[in-house]
Amino acid sequence: MEFDINPIAILKDQLQGALTSTIESAPQLIAALAFLFLTWLIKVIVVKVFTKASTRSGLRPSLQEALRKIIVIGIWSIGILIAAMIAMPGLTPTKLLAGLGVGSIAIGLAFKDTFENLLAGLLLLMREPMRIDDYIECEDVEGQVKHISIRDTYIRRTDGVLTIVPNGYLYSNPLRILTEQSSRRITIQCGVGYSENVDDSREVIRKAVESVDTVNIDKPVQVFAQGFGASSIDFEVTWWTQSRPVDIRESRDQVVAAVKHALDKAGIEIPFPQRTLTFSGPLPFAGENEKES
Repeated sequence: MEFDINPIAILKDQLQGALTSTIESAPQLIAALAFLFLTWLIKVIVVKVFTKASTRSGLRPSLQEALRKIIVIGIWSIGILIAAMIAMPGLTPTKLLAGLGVGSIAIGLAFKDTFENLLAGLLLLMREPMRIDDYIECEDVEGQVKHISIRDTYIRRTDGVLTIVPNGYLYSNPLRILTEQSSRRITIQCGVGYSENVDDSREVIRKAVESVDTVNIDKPVQVFAQGFGASSIDFEVTWWTQSRPVDIRESRDQVVAAVKHALDKAGIEIPFPQRTLTFSGPLPFAGENEKES
């Protein structure tokens, strides 16, 4: 048995069939493209209206950007789905929703961490626990917030290194915002000798701290005798200063120097660790051992 196969004729028939199908579906394709163009116009109008409204309401720029992206994604998602149903009349909403249900499960499992960070980023932006340029601490991450996106937060460490932290990490762990207030309380320890008068020493330390320019005199300077140290009476000294890390280091440096100078000027001893050794019996001297030998 012989078969008469003409590849050129088969290819020609297939191309002709595809062309016929394209021509027949041309109205649906044109309508779908027109609807996509209409979707783009709607997106432009909605974004402009939202931008004006959000600016008047005083929303933070980072939150405005996040909500704008969500609105754009939502409009385009709905527009593309409707355009697909227009281009393919056999694609009913029921079939489309069924396919999306199965697909969403697979996508959700594959991008679980990404969706978690997106949701955490949106919650962070809406709750506004921190602002741009705030200094924060979260577990082993510390630095200044430079940018908050939907998925990540950009943190500049005090050594200049930029760290990109997933929002889910910041949302699920304890977060300390160091500059949420304009000032912070600082504490240092200071010891004086046991022979010194506690009340006089306390007053000298307090006046020394109050004389420092970086100390906030609107809030009280507190000096408490804390306990009996190994070789000194220990004081807990607290005061308030600006909340940035560099301000804290500068203020601590100035306070330590001022307290040291004031105690020296007042003749109050700042002792170093001392040990008293007690022996149960007399100890022989080296000279006595040499005489015996």
